[in-house]
Amino acid sequence: MAHVVLFSSDLDLSYDQLIDYYRLRFQIEFNFRDAKQYWGLEDFMAVKQTPVYNSANLAMFMVNVSHAVIRPMRPHWPEVSVTDLKAWFRSKKYVVETLQLLPEMPDPIFIERAIAQVAALGRVNHAVNPV
Repeated sequence: MAHVVLFSSDLDLSYDQLIDYYRLRFQIEFNFRDAKQYWGLEDFMAVKQTPVYNSANLAMFMVNVSHAVIRPMRPHWPEVSVTDLKAWFRSKKYVVETLQLLPEMPDPIFIERAIAQVAALGRVNHAVNPV
């Protein structure tokens, strides 16, 4: 058991809400870390208010989208990461663009196998049964 003293500048905030917000701080920090590391929050070069607002919101939106896309993949691929997700979608784009250079498009089964094989090149974690 420990005693913790929490402070807030919002005097109307109830102690229940303050405790809930404090518990969420790690998730908020992880979301900012993901936005900086994977979605360019740290790299944008905007200095005016509207472009900064748009860039920050886009990075945070992509964090939410990536979490929503990863969630259904977890049962089949428990260690899936944002890097794996980006590798998967990048490989899909590369395979489709390359196959469009062919005079005739191959069957969909071949396309899915090619995407899975190219995605394996860039992923960090092994997929048991990739989606």
